[in-house]
This record gives sequence, C-alpha cells and structure tokens, in this order.
Amino acid sequence: MTHDHDLVLRPTAAQTEAALNPPAGRTGGDLVVETLAWLGATTVFGLPGQHALAMFDALRRSRLRYVGLRVESNAGFAADAYGRVTGEVAPLLLSAGPGALMSLAALQEAGAASAPVLAIAGQVPVAGLGGGRHGHLHELRDQQASFRDVVKSVHTVRTQSQIPSAIAAAWQSALTAPHGPVWVEIPQDVLSAGTSLPVVTPVDAFPDELAPRPELTAVAAHLLANAERPAIVAGGGVVRSDASGKLLALAERVDAPVVTTFGGKGAFPWEHPLSLQSWLEDRHTTDFLEDADVLLVVGSGLGELSSNYHTFAPRGRVVQIEADLGKLESNHPALGIHADARLALSALLETVEARPDEHAADRVRTVLEKVRERIDGQDLALERQVLAAVREALPDGAPSFWDMTILAYWAWSAFDARRPNTMHSAQGAGGLGYGFPAALGAAAADPTTPVLAVSGDGGAMYGIAELATARQHGLNVTWLIVDDGGYGILREYMTDAFGEATGTELARPDFVALAESFGVPAVRTSPGALREDLAKSLARTGPSVVVLPARLKMFAPTHL
Repeated sequence: MTHDHDLVLRPTAAQTEAALNPPAGRTGGDLVVETLAWLGATTVFGLPGQHALAMFDALRRSRLRYVGLRVESNAGFAADAYGRVTGEVAPLLLSAGPGALMSLAALQEAGAASAPVLAIAGQVPVAGLGGGRHGHLHELRDQQASFRDVVKSVHTVRTQSQIPSAIAAAWQSALTAPHGPVWVEIPQDVLSAGTSLPVVTPVDAFPDELAPRPELTAVAAHLLANAERPAIVAGGGVVRSDASGKLLALAERVDAPVVTTFGGKGAFPWEHPLSLQSWLEDRHTTDFLEDADVLLVVGSGLGELSSNYHTFAPRGRVVQIEADLGKLESNHPALGIHADARLALSALLETVEARPDEHAADRVRTVLEKVRERIDGQDLALERQVLAAVREALPDGAPSFWDMTILAYWAWSAFDARRPNTMHSAQGAGGLGYGFPAALGAAAADPTTPVLAVSGDGGAMYGIAELATARQHGLNVTWLIVDDGGYGILREYMTDAFGEATGTELARPDFVALAESFGVPAVRTSPGALREDLAKSLARTGPSVVVLPARLKMFAPTHL
C-alpha cells in the first residue's frame, strides 16, 4: 500500500533554482530554524547561551515566535505545557553544559507526562566531542549521557547536512505515542559556520501510528461484554490521544463506572452517573476497583498515585491499554494491549456488545457518598472553601497548572476539570516550580484564553524570575500563590513521620510588592474574597498575581 508521504516529490523549476542559489549570510543555525518552521513549529522556547547563539540569531530571519524565559528549567516547563495543550511539538533551544543541565528537571516531567518537547542544545566544537579534556567552556565528558535516561531519543549532529534529518527524526519520535521529550545536540562550530546548503523545504516527519493487535481487542471486548462488575480507570493517555469521547461511548455501552487518574483529569464527565471522579487516594474507591471482575485500564501505568500508593490489589481480570511498552503490565498482570488509547478504544467500540446494567449508577453513587461522609467527618471546611472558590472563578475552558502544593493535592482528587486537557500538574515527576512557567507556555499557545497557575510560597520562589517573562510578553496568566510560610506538604509529612518538621519553614518576600515591582498587578486576598479577586484577575489582560495567606491541610490518607 502506498501512502502520499511515501512518494518522492520532484522539485519544481522554481524550487530547483532556489536550491542552486541559496541566499547569502545563512549559518547552521538557519538550517535548524528553517527545519522547525517547515515541520510546523510556530513558537519556540528557550534561553540563549554561547554555544547556541547561531540558532537565536537565525530566529530574527524567520517567522517563528520566540518566548524566552529566565531559567532553563522554566523554559522547559513552558515548552512542556505548550506541548500538552496543543498536542504539537514544542521546540526548546538551549546552550551546552550548565544551561543544558538546568533543563533536566523539566524534561523529566515532560517524559513522565508524555509531553512532546524537542530540546535542541548547543555543544562544544566537533573536535572536542567525547573527550572532556579540551578545556572548552561548558564542556562535559558526555553530555548525551546526562539526558539519555530522561528523554525518548537522543540525536547528535556532526555536519550541517545532518541537521534537517536529525531534527525531523527527533520530531517524529516526540509525536509517536507515547509522546515525550527528545534531545538533539549540535556543535557550536556546526551551528555558527556559514552554509551554502539549500534553504530547507517541507520536511516529512509523520509520527508512527501505534494500533492495537486485533486479537487482543477482540478478547478485551468479550471480557467487557460478559463482565458482571466492569470498571474503567482512565489515565493521561486518554487525554493526550484526544479519546475522551470514545471513552464516554464505551463506558455507556457497557455501563462501566469510570475513575480518572490525576493525570487523566477531565477525561470523563465529572457529574456523569457512571463517574467515580478522581478519589484514588480513598480506600472506598480502591475497594470498588478491586472488586471489579473486569478492570479496563486505559492510558495509565497504575503507578504510585494511581494505585493508592501501591495498595491496590485487583482480584479480577485486568485489561491494560498503554502506549508506553515499559509501563505495560509493569505493576499488575494484565491482558496487555500496546496501543494508542484512541485507536484501541476505537477498536473496542467496533466490536464490543452492549451490556446494560441498571445498578451501575447506584453502585457509583454509594461509593461517592462514602467518600463524602469521610471528608465531612474531618475539619476541612477551609480547604473545601478555597478549592470551590477556585473552581467558581475559573472559566470552564481555561487551563490550569498546579505546582506540587497542598491545594494541588486536593485538586487531584476533588477538582472538577470540566473539560479534557484543561487541568495539568507536575505529578508525573513531582518536582517543584512547575505551575507558573507551565502556565506561561499555555498562554503563549492561546493568548485568547486566561490561564491559571497555582503554587505554594515555596514552589513560587522557583519561578519568581518569570514574572519578567510574563510582563515582557504580556501573557494572560493569573498566578495564585497560597502562602503558608513554608513547604506545607513536607511539613505535614515530616510531622506525621517524625513528630516535628525540619527545614520546612521559609522566610519569603512580600509577594504582592514583589509582583508590582515587575509591573505585574497583584492583590492580597482572603478565603472569603478569593472567588471574586481571582475572577477579576482572570478577566484582566496580561499577567496578575493573587496571594492567599492560608495554612491548608490535607485530608486524612486512607491507603495506610
């Protein structure tokens, strides 16, 4: 079978003429930028450095939009969010050595969350590659080795003619399910030298489709149609593959209750009669899933958070659909289907027979009532008030980005995302500092929609420099900082484990005054005024900061 992209295209006379007479003044950096533009990139993130300057110089001769951040890890978080909300590859331009290494935390998060980030970094000159003894500034003995365990694929360029093909291969890798970050490094002299190579024309980098094996989906369909107590766990793969509609259709056809993982927020309607919502840290939900005789897990590896801290022990048959082969059956034996969630759900919908169950909604209602009773029995009025205020203030289609803070831990379980692909957090790798720079990346992707970032005061200090970025680019991000005087969740963990906390209390700035010093409007609010103050800030054009002094606490765990 022949596909259009398998054909060799013959250049037109004009293209041949242009190829034979390329414009003067171009460098290897132009080949990078031209390749990105023809692959479909419109926005790039990054931070310049000595070994990468030729790429940044080439940007001024291109139509690409450059969003520069102040710290490489933050630039990586911004690219991660851009990739998540658009489903497109987000180029990230970096220098070598320290600048490259500063991006590692962000690339780890992109890998854990399957965000398509294309990092292109400078390197020492070709003669110095692999030695670590030449004394070049920023030189590492093996720069690739620092990234090989973090990204999906690594690509090294040694000549200018290799640049388009290497970037195209990396682009294809980033977009092939499971999406993820990729790494390209190009020596400084290759980037900065003049080039006589033709201007890059449209580049073929179609992602490979990951279709399910039909015999496996046939067995899965049979199991679901004949189950007595089926249930579904919907993970982030459902959101990334844009399969929420197919998930809903399948759940309704077999009357299977659905719980969404913290990475799969919004994959299933929160108030649907079959929705178990996201109470994965509640033993009532865990018990319900363990009791399923057929459990369909879609786009989740059933990792630590999705398995209630590895206390989940299914008693029935597990069917797992997962694009990441390394996560397939990694935690529980299953009928493992290595496939993109959308393609696998489509195949199931073509073959599964309807399975009506008039009691399914009642069973869901019983579980949720038990969850509510448990939460009602704890002194958590403030926490529930604050989370409700955020939900009321945030427009339904507005994306939100949550740092690793107590309010985010609440949101994982209790926040109604309302729409797919609108709630994102750093729960993949769990590093601090994600929320605000990620929100900037989402705002760069769609300047017509307000974006919310949520941080604690500890995590906020990681991203303070990006207030300058938000102001410089006029990005529509409202940053909610919950100021409790320290690392709140670590304070709780240490107190519970050791009787008291050490190293968790922090001196911090006046966040309102600090934001205003950047020219960013800011307000100090209270739990009672939060909804109104947040709504006003979200309606404002450009960046804004809302500071909530409050000491929140987590609901009691039920996985112990």
